[in-house]
Amino acid sequence: MTKVINKSKIAAALVGMFAIAGSATVAAQQISTLQNEEAKIHTADKRSQEKIDSLFEQSQELLFEYRRVVDEYENLKVYNDHVQRLVDDQNASLASLQRQIDGIEATKQGVVPLMYKMIDALEQFVQLDLPIHKESRLERVARLRDIMGASNVTTSEQFRQITEAYQAEMDYGAGLIAYEGKLQFGGEEIAVDYFHLGRVALLAQSTDLKNGWIYNNNSGEWEALDDSYLNSLTQAIRMARKQTAPDLIKLPIYAAERAE
Repeated sequence: MTKVINKSKIAAALVGMFAIAGSATVAAQQISTLQNEEAKIHTADKRSQEKIDSLFEQSQELLFEYRRVVDEYENLKVYNDHVQRLVDDQNASLASLQRQIDGIEATKQGVVPLMYKMIDALEQFVQLDLPIHKESRLERVARLRDIMGASNVTTSEQFRQITEAYQAEMDYGAGLIAYEGKLQFGGEEIAVDYFHLGRVALLAQSTDLKNGWIYNNNSGEWEALDDSYLNSLTQAIRMARKQTAPDLIKLPIYAAERAE
């Protein structure tokens, strides 16, 4: 009886051992399965992290590219605004030049008739004035008329030469002036020294100092000068040529008429 019980205990123990061993095997299989799953999870997590890192890098690159494009846009906008201001200024300058050109044309329409009137007045003045270098002065007037009909002479140049002619006429009315020339008197051509005190008086003296004449602007004729003035005239001519010191002299005077 005792032997049977002992055998039963041994069998039970063996069964228990086999049961424990089977449980351990199952547990080991489960643990291995869990480890495999965990490994897969870690692998998936790693791949996910790699994707996240890749997407982050791409987003950073896109952000940098966006900022670069924005900066480039701002620079281009500043440059375009600058160019636009230059274009606007050039357009304003062109418009101003066009207005000036239009104004010049309008001015020329008023200046050209004025220049013809100035030439006519200058010629009339020379005809009425003392005959100081009369021929050369009338030749100057003729040249002015010629340039008014010259297409290759600009309006500004025409006006400049007219004003220079007026300036030359003004110079004749200043100071003591003496010059050599020929005098037509009594049907003869006489070598003389002309002398004029501005436009106050015009006289002439023969080069041998024996005869003198005075121009009467009222009659437009030369008249013989009284011998009493010959020495004074000689003195005046020398003063004009700076051959002697200035001094008081006595000479007859005829007042010149003004051009109307």
